[in-house]
Amino acid sequence: MIRTNRMIGVVGIVLMLLLSGCVQRGLPVLPGESGYTHGWSSSEEEENIDISDLDKNLTESGAALNPEAEKVSRIPFPVEEYAKLRRVGKGTVKGQIYLSDGYDRKVFGKGTRLYLNPKTSYSDQWYEESYIGGHKMQKADDRLFNYLRFTSSDQNGNFAFYGVPSGSYYLIGTVTCGTECGYDRPTQRRIATLVTVRGNQVVQKDLSGQMY
Repeated sequence: MIRTNRMIGVVGIVLMLLLSGCVQRGLPVLPGESGYTHGWSSSEEEENIDISDLDKNLTESGAALNPEAEKVSRIPFPVEEYAKLRRVGKGTVKGQIYLSDGYDRKVFGKGTRLYLNPKTSYSDQWYEESYIGGHKMQKADDRLFNYLRFTSSDQNGNFAFYGVPSGSYYLIGTVTCGTECGYDRPTQRRIATLVTVRGNQVVQKDLSGQMY
């Protein structure tokens, strides 16, 4: 009888823990980790991250060449090309994001989102038409999100991507700059550059642009 009562007591405690949510649901994600969505994001909130800012026609100069022009049609999403991309890796990309006046003065991208966008015919079109050309583009295919890696910079503009597969990527980020860059109000300045990772290589790559 005593043993039965003890068993009932143990079962009762377990049920209370389950109902109260005190059971561990999974391992925490370490700060600064980044990569693919659903298990690779730097925080649980970023699993549904909005990537619409990649559709904006921000150029390095911060201005579109023809704001009233029609949006450029994107090429069909190259499914086979993306299917060949490696999904697991050991590489690291780290650096600082900032704007510089060419001397010692810098404006850092504080707490800004950065992307690694695999180099494909799809991202090549974005780089040429939107980033270099300053043209508006139609909304990116939602499937692109599955191949992006993302992270955030700290207050000094430092950032890092870990577990990056071998390959070439467009490293993309924005810096908000105001009167120090000659603008009347805070303006977003996009910066993009190409970076290549091989094996377990640690790539030091600053993402920098000119203030003016």
